[in-house]
Amino acid sequence: QLHLAESGGGLVQPGGSLRLSCVGEGFSLDYYVMTWFRQAPGKEREGVACSSNMDYSSHYVESVKGRFTISRDDSRRTVFRQMNDLETEDTGVYYCAGAAMSVCDYRPRLYDHWGQGTQVTVSP
Repeated sequence: QLHLAESGGGLVQPGGSLRLSCVGEGFSLDYYVMTWFRQAPGKEREGVACSSNMDYSSHYVESVKGRFTISRDDSRRTVFRQMNDLETEDTGVYYCAGAAMSVCDYRPRLYDHWGQGTQVTVSP
């Protein structure tokens, strides 16, 4: 059975950093676009960073550019996200998701595999 497991969330002050990890169990990430989604309280789930398996390019939404970095290590079946200079608006549950496609796309309905989510809280 295909499974994604996130870790690394927690409580951090504004301006702080966190590193999230997502491990794929039961399948190889080679064939998947891997994306980090965020769901803030009372809001819809939104994609914030994506890693393409075609050319290993990375894509970010404007609100996180320059602060978040997505990377992947397919040999370890792991996707990372380094989050720096965190803001209170970054608070939410973060999910990693995989889709069997090669081009980044932030529409949640395209993703077949989801992790359980990890909570990130940015608060003074």
